[in-house]
Amino acid sequence: MAKINIGGQAVIEGVMMRAPRSMAIAVRRPSGEIVIKKEEVVPLSERFPLVKLPIVRGAVALFSSLIIGITALNFSANEAMAEEKEGEAKQELSSWAMAGTMAVAFGFGILLFFVLPLYLTKLLTPVIGESNIIFNLVDGVIRMAVFLIYIFSISRMGDIQRVFQYHGAEHKSIFAFEAGEELTVENVRKYSCLHPRCGTSFLLIVMMVSIVIFSLIPKLWPFYLKAGSRVILLPLIAGVSYELLKWSAKHDQLPLVKLLISPGLALQRLTTREPDDSQLEVAIRSMSEALEVNAGYKDDRLVV
Repeated sequence: MAKINIGGQAVIEGVMMRAPRSMAIAVRRPSGEIVIKKEEVVPLSERFPLVKLPIVRGAVALFSSLIIGITALNFSANEAMAEEKEGEAKQELSSWAMAGTMAVAFGFGILLFFVLPLYLTKLLTPVIGESNIIFNLVDGVIRMAVFLIYIFSISRMGDIQRVFQYHGAEHKSIFAFEAGEELTVENVRKYSCLHPRCGTSFLLIVMMVSIVIFSLIPKLWPFYLKAGSRVILLPLIAGVSYELLKWSAKHDQLPLVKLLISPGLALQRLTTREPDDSQLEVAIRSMSEALEVNAGYKDDRLVV
């Protein structure tokens, strides 16, 4: 079939796959049964031409992915907690509860990765001096350190290990699809867990791009203005990072690009684990269902 863009996300005991016009979530229940949620997704770029513009499409893709991610996590959490005993009611997580949780997590992320490094850098001003360049460089180094410590910390949590295995299964399945292989466990198993279009690599690019963009903020601004501007500039940072990620994925065979993407691939060693065959089966099922709903739509256009 013609080449199409497809991506995914590991969820609780499952995988979500997104094709240009479809989305499918496959989750393994405690009983071993694989349950599916799938639906057609109309690209926003068809309804709003502005979304096709560079930078804009990246910012929109970020928030669109957050919404779809909430749906996928909500579904997977409900199904993963399904009781094996027939007749017992399973506990449901409401969409509002999941959305509230995600909102709190998003706010925590802004405080941890953007506001905290700025505050710590402000405390270091007597040591680093008044240079705007040095200030923003130190701020960027602290932000990167906080990010890496956070990723390393969650990678050591036992409950996260299975999610990271499904993350690896997602990447292997996408690699097999991109190679034109039949989607079987045997074919998918041989591929790498590290993919250049991974969200982990995207986050690392966001950290790097933020250093450049935040350097444009005057150091003499009061703390509340600098902190507020960082939140306001997030869509721009996401848009630029998105374009860089897509470009690097298309040119990942060039020696210079290989060098540039190597830190992101190295970081994925913390956020992916080698999956077992049952997890590969779930990822394959999710991709197969997404491609089926995609209904033969064959295009390589960038869709958000």
